[in-house]
Amino acid sequence: MPQNNTLNDNHANSELSGEEWPQFKAAKNRTPGLASLQWSPGPLGRAVSTGSRLDIQALGDQAELTPKFKTKLYRRRWFMLFLFSGVSASNAFMWLQYGIISNIFMRFYNIDSLAIDWLAMIYLLTYIPLILPVLWLLDNRGIREVVLVGAAFNCIGAWIKIGSAGPNLFPVTFFGQFVCSVATVFVLGIPSYLASVWFGEKEVSTACSIGVLGNQLGIAIGFLVPPILVPNVDDLDELAHHISVMFYITAGAATVLFILVVFVFQERPELPPTQAQATARSIPPEQYSYIDSIKRLLRNRPFILLIITYGLNVGCFYAVGTLLNRMIIERYPGEEVNAGRIGLTIVIAGMVGSLICGIWLDRTKTYKQTTLAVYFMSLVGMIVYTATLNLGHLWVVFITAGSLGFFMTGYLPLGFEFAVELTYPESEGTSSGLLNCSAQVFGIIFTISQGKIIDRFGTLAGNIFLCVFLLIGTVITGLIKSDLRRQNANLQARAAAEGRMSEQDYGATALISQPQTPPSQA
Repeated sequence: MPQNNTLNDNHANSELSGEEWPQFKAAKNRTPGLASLQWSPGPLGRAVSTGSRLDIQALGDQAELTPKFKTKLYRRRWFMLFLFSGVSASNAFMWLQYGIISNIFMRFYNIDSLAIDWLAMIYLLTYIPLILPVLWLLDNRGIREVVLVGAAFNCIGAWIKIGSAGPNLFPVTFFGQFVCSVATVFVLGIPSYLASVWFGEKEVSTACSIGVLGNQLGIAIGFLVPPILVPNVDDLDELAHHISVMFYITAGAATVLFILVVFVFQERPELPPTQAQATARSIPPEQYSYIDSIKRLLRNRPFILLIITYGLNVGCFYAVGTLLNRMIIERYPGEEVNAGRIGLTIVIAGMVGSLICGIWLDRTKTYKQTTLAVYFMSLVGMIVYTATLNLGHLWVVFITAGSLGFFMTGYLPLGFEFAVELTYPESEGTSSGLLNCSAQVFGIIFTISQGKIIDRFGTLAGNIFLCVFLLIGTVITGLIKSDLRRQNANLQARAAAEGRMSEQDYGATALISQPQTPPSQA
């Protein structure tokens, strides 16, 4: 009687989607007994029974059960991450290159403070109506095309600004800034998506943090470099030359990054990095609805609470970053360079905080606890910064601003990763996009409101205004239910694989112990 080395594929192909089968070897003459084996549903709720799609390969005297899906980490994942971070940094730099020397640009273009504020707030305003179409593009066309389009807009906007280095050319510089603001819609929500697509379970939070660090690095350079490249000189022609040099450097960097994205950036690795990502890949495109995904997210109560708290925290950060020059110059006249350095201190401390939080999450998976602790410390940092800003000692402001940045900026990747956990298996780009949309709305509200409060009542009242909303955000964060769906999916997949291994070992032992029936004689 011939032996069958393959079990028929009578069940749906999706039955094993996202699961990596352990190897199972038995003696070749015992292979027919495999048909009698049947596994009950494990933690994933999927049964492996007679007729399931299991491929048995004969290897010498043995038959091997091979996995349908494998996972693998590719070294080039780091290059993809750092290339994206470069694009994000370039775009973030252009967000703040006006605001940190707002008094200089106000005199150069002969405009008021609100016009300068809108050069930063246009980034926030553009994001709101464009985020849903961009999320649709991300789900339907993929991450490569989204990052490519973002890098293209970033490059075009930078070159437009080169033609605006004249006192009467404010409309041109505003249009260039608007084009760059379109680019930010394509890059701001990518870190969590890129981390999930390319990185393993034990490094995904760290990768997301590094992706966010790119944006923070651009903000840091935006605080530091413009006051150095554009000194506060009286001669407008000389000032125009300095501004033009800054614009040329920005455009050159954006062009190099765009070229690299065109030729190097890839959609995703050939094999998924995790079982959760393998499961997400296995969902047929015709079964996925972008509109239904948005509806599911908006019905997810913990995620809605996170949207609100993330918007409050990051909105406060946007307001502080946009109005920092005005805060410092009001109390310390002529300190434009130190204002930029204080901003740099905020962001560098935040970059360290982001990286530490990412590593901590990868090791502990304590998303709710870490998010709440960092949120509370952001509130404390804002209170201390507010209390010390008017003391008259810049070195104290550097210290308190750094502590504020460590927690407030360090919160950014925490929000992204917590959102992915709460919304799995929905697209990471969609969840982070909605978080950023909330941040832009609150950022516009807080920037305009705090600016008006500063003009009328002073910096102290403006900062107290932000402290109140950080307190509200801290309370709401404590109410978020910690439903870690992605983490549970990975744990269940691992448990199911271990359960199958033990049951297969038991089945093989049972087969070996069965008495052999000699073949019937003709």
